[in-house]
Amino acid sequence: MKMFWVALPRQLVLWVAAVLFALPCAAATTQRNNAPGDAERNATAKPPRNKNAAEARLLGIYRLMADGDSRTALDQARQLAQDMPNFQLAQLVYGDLLSARTRTLKSFGDIALPNGDQGAAALAELRDESQRRVAAVKERPPEGTVPAQFLKLAPQTRTAIAIDTSRSRLYLFNNDANGLRLTADYYVSIGKAGTLKSQEGDQRTPLGVYFITSNLDTKALTDFYGAGAMPLNYPNVLDIKRGKSGSGIWLHGTPQQQFSRAPRSTDGCLVLSNPDILALIRRVSVGDTPVVVASQLSWKPVSQLETQARPFEVALNAWREAKMAGDLNKVLTFYTPDFSSYGKSMDQYLPQIKSEMKAINRHSVQLKDLSYLHWNDSAETMVTTFGEVVDGRRTGNRKRQYWIRSNKDWQIFFEGVL
Repeated sequence: MKMFWVALPRQLVLWVAAVLFALPCAAATTQRNNAPGDAERNATAKPPRNKNAAEARLLGIYRLMADGDSRTALDQARQLAQDMPNFQLAQLVYGDLLSARTRTLKSFGDIALPNGDQGAAALAELRDESQRRVAAVKERPPEGTVPAQFLKLAPQTRTAIAIDTSRSRLYLFNNDANGLRLTADYYVSIGKAGTLKSQEGDQRTPLGVYFITSNLDTKALTDFYGAGAMPLNYPNVLDIKRGKSGSGIWLHGTPQQQFSRAPRSTDGCLVLSNPDILALIRRVSVGDTPVVVASQLSWKPVSQLETQARPFEVALNAWREAKMAGDLNKVLTFYTPDFSSYGKSMDQYLPQIKSEMKAINRHSVQLKDLSYLHWNDSAETMVTTFGEVVDGRRTGNRKRQYWIRSNKDWQIFFEGVL
C-alpha cells in the first residue's frame, strides 16, 4: 500500500527533541531513523481517553514527534484535539503536525500571527506552558524525598500540597502510616506579576505556608472560577505581621471554554484545569490540608528533616514542660514582645495563659496530632498545630502557633485556639 505520510521536518524533530526533552541532536536523529518496535507502537497507539489524562496524552505526542513517528503523532493529536477542543496547546500541536505535511516548519508553533504583537504574546505563552509541562516529567523529585517545609504532619492530616511556582507545578501528597507519599502532580498558573504578594491588587501570588479554609459551593461561583474553588488563609499570621494586604487567594478552575491558563496569567490565585481542581477537591480536607507555596521547592530525605527538626522540638517541649510545672515566668520567656492572638496583645492574652495553667494544675500535658511546618525566607518560622490535652482528659484545645527563630532561640509570636 502506498504511504502518503511524510516525515516530520528535521528542524521540528530536533526542536522537540533538543528543546523539550533536552536530548542530544544525534540521539534525536537516531530515534528518527529507527522506528519504535511493535510493542512500543502498540503501547502508544491507543492513549487513554480520560480527559484527566490530557497532559499525559500531550506529552506522549511530543515523544512521538521526537521519535519522528509523524503518523502516530498526528493520529493521537487529532484525537486529543477532538476530545479536548478547549485545550489550546493541544490544538497548536495538531496544527503543527498538519502543516508539517505540506511545508517545512521552523519551530514549535510555526503559524501565521494575524493579531500581531498580541498573537505573538499568546504563542509565547503556549510555548512556555509546553516547556513547563515537559520539565515536570523530565525533572521528577528524587525518590524518597519530600519538600523541606514538611517537617512533621499529624496522622489526621491525610493530604498535603506543595506548589513550586518556578515550575508551575502543584504536588499532592498522601499522609499515612508510611509517611508522606507523592501521589499526583498538576500544572498550575500563578499571578501575572509573579510571586511575593505584598498588597491588594498587585497581581502576585503569595509565598508561604497556608491552609485550605473552605470548599466553595459551585452554585455560587461564576464560570470564571471553573469547576470549583478552595480559598487559602491568605494573609496568614506571618503575612499580617509583615503588613501585607489583600485577600481572595484561591485554588480554582478555569472557564469552560479554556482548558488551562498561561503560566503567569492570574490576579494572584493558583489556577488549575477543571479536571485537576476536581481531583483535588475530591481528595483534600478543609482546614487540615496545608498548602506550601514556594518560589522553588527543596526536596529532602525524611531522615534529614528529622534531624533538622530537633532544635525546634527541644524548644516546643521546653514550653510544654514550663506550663506543666506552673512556672509562669518561664512560660512567658517563650513569647515575643510583639506577640498577638487574634488582635490581642500579651497583656490581653495573659489571663488565657493563666487560666490554662491553672486547669493543668501541674498535670502532664500531651501535644496530640502534632504538625509543624517550616518556612524560611528573611526569617525562620515554624507553624505548629496540635491538641493540648491534659492527662486524664479525652479532649483539649486545638491550637495553632507561629514561632520565629532569633539567633538560636525559638519564640512564639502568635497562639490561638482553632
